Amino acid sequence: MSVITIGVGEHGATNTPGSSVKTYALGSCVSIVLLDPKTRTVGMAHIALPDSAVQPDRVKERPAYFADSGIPALFAAMEAQGCAKNGRGMIAKLAGGAKVMDHNSVFNIGKRNVLAIRKILWKYGLGPVAEDVGGGISRTVTVEVNSGKLIINSAGRGEWTI
Repeated sequence: MSVITIGVGEHGATNTPGSSVKTYALGSCVSIVLLDPKTRTVGMAHIALPDSAVQPDRVKERPAYFADSGIPALFAAMEAQGCAKNGRGMIAKLAGGAKVMDHNSVFNIGKRNVLAIRKILWKYGLGPVAEDVGGGISRTVTVEVNSGKLIINSAGRGEWTI
């Protein structure tokens, strides 16, 4: 079983049977997972910030660092695997967006990431069918090609599926 590991600001997609896509330690970052039931393709982006206007040069290096450039990049990666353009017919799930190291809610990065992602998905006619967002925990997220399950792990909380 092969695992594609997604780092901060990275994205990837696969439809290879037995494989999975995984990202580690989501705090305020959000993992957007796309599943295409027709092609049995899964994709993931590890979004760190809502808007690329704060660092436009970084988009070339890591488009998925930002929600506004990461979601189109993820759609393109899915399309390269044989999926329809712009997420048509796909299922979206979200995980992450926690409030970590911002106990006074000064920046609200996690919440802003979740809201930006939802807004962009709605623009494409998509909305998350499941999500595990917010709170104050770090999450590791895995999505399996064979089952399409999104598995979340968190230290001290164990494992659950959405």
